Order: sequence, then C-alpha cells, then structure tokens
Amino acid sequence: MNENLRLDVTGGVARVTLTRSQVRNAFNDALIGELDDAFTSLGGRDDVRAVVLAAEGPAFCAGADLNWMRAMADYSREENLADAGRLASMLRAIYECPKPTIARVQGDVYAGGMGLVAACDMAAGVNTAHFCLSEVKLGLIPATISPYVIRAMGARAAHRYFLTAERFDAAEAHRVGLLHALASDEAALDAQVQSWTDALCSASPNAVAACKRLVQDVAHRELEADLIAQTVEGIADIRASDDGKEGVQSFLQKRKPSWLT
Repeated sequence: MNENLRLDVTGGVARVTLTRSQVRNAFNDALIGELDDAFTSLGGRDDVRAVVLAAEGPAFCAGADLNWMRAMADYSREENLADAGRLASMLRAIYECPKPTIARVQGDVYAGGMGLVAACDMAAGVNTAHFCLSEVKLGLIPATISPYVIRAMGARAAHRYFLTAERFDAAEAHRVGLLHALASDEAALDAQVQSWTDALCSASPNAVAACKRLVQDVAHRELEADLIAQTVEGIADIRASDDGKEGVQSFLQKRKPSWLT
C-alpha cells in the first residue's frame, strides 16, 4: 500500500497524486520507490491510456525531504551512488513509461521536483507557480535530473538556471519549454489536462506508444542513413500492425476505429 501517493484509474486515465503536502511533497526513499513502482506498473496495464502526475497542497514538489538530506550528509560515496541510482531509476520509469504522461503542476517546483515535470511528456501549470534549480546554493549539482531537464528546457536555458539557481515564474517556464501550457487557476489547469487526456484516449494506444518511442529515439540524433532506415522501418511496421490497418480502414469507411467503440 502506498503511504506517500494516491493512485486512481478512471476511464482509461491513471492519476498518481503526491500526498506529502505537509512537507511540500518532498522526496524521500519511500516516495521515490512508490513512484518507480507506480509508473512501472501502470506502463504495463491495458486499461490505462494516459497517466497524470499531480500533487496535493501548495507545492508540486520541493525537492529533497530535509530528513532525507540529513541522512545523506553522512553517506559514503558508495551509499550516495546507491541513493542516486534509486532516484535515477524512478525518473527513467516516468520518462520511459509506455503510456503518455502529463505533469499537472498546481504549485511550486524546486530542485529534484524539476525532474518530475521534465520527465513527463507534457506539462501544464498554474501561472502562480515558481520554479528553481537550487542545487548550487547547497554546493551540489542537479546531475540526476539533468538528462530530463536539459531535454525539456534546452541547454541554453539550463546554463543560466543551473548556474545561477535563480527562481523563475511559470511564464518563464513556459517560454523555455518546461511547461507546454499555462492556466489561470486550478479549474483551468484541470480543463487543460482533460483536453490532453481526451486527445490521448481518442488515439490508437499502439500508435501513441510508438510515437513516444519515436521522439525519444530520433531527438538529438544526427540525420544519417541509420536514422532514416529506422524511420522507414517504423512506418512500415505500424502500417502493418493491427491498429494501423484498423485506423486506415475506419477512416476510409467513415466509421469509428475499434479503440473508440
């Protein structure tokens, strides 16, 4: 049973909600393990078409829990390697989840919490939220979250915010690409998330999963023969798949595809 998050599945949409609002949904070992397990499990469920990562309280995620940080202060290098490895495994479980993922950002996001937002495929946030990569102020670096944050906001913005640890607002998070959409309040935030989950649930689940892998496989690669060959194989495989055949036939026959009936 989860002690640090709540998991609900309704109408094909799974909602993973952080429930440690008393500590601003900060990470500890237990929460990291529960998130890893949740996204790994949801990725294999046929009844799940999309996953929303949300949080309770005024903050989305404030990074590391203070008690967890106190324990880490006395870790050996080997213990730090194991600890960072668990965080890295959780972030990868979110990023590589076969289901599309949405971060519903209702409040502030700091340090490691930035990795949660960046690891999701889509992110929407209220315009009152603030963001900060604060690690250098503590003599640390945002190493474990960096593959996801840099992919989300780009190297140029990462240079600035990794190095200065400046606090920035939701409008800036939207400008640099960390957020895809801004909302005036939580009702508008829910409406935006709903519009995305509706779109995801109306598409072929097989094609959505393949598109997610396609972006991850193609991004940042050189335009060369191996990449072109991979994309040629990708479209040939999806055309020959059951969903591919059903989608084209339903379009030509002007009827709903099987995944909508």
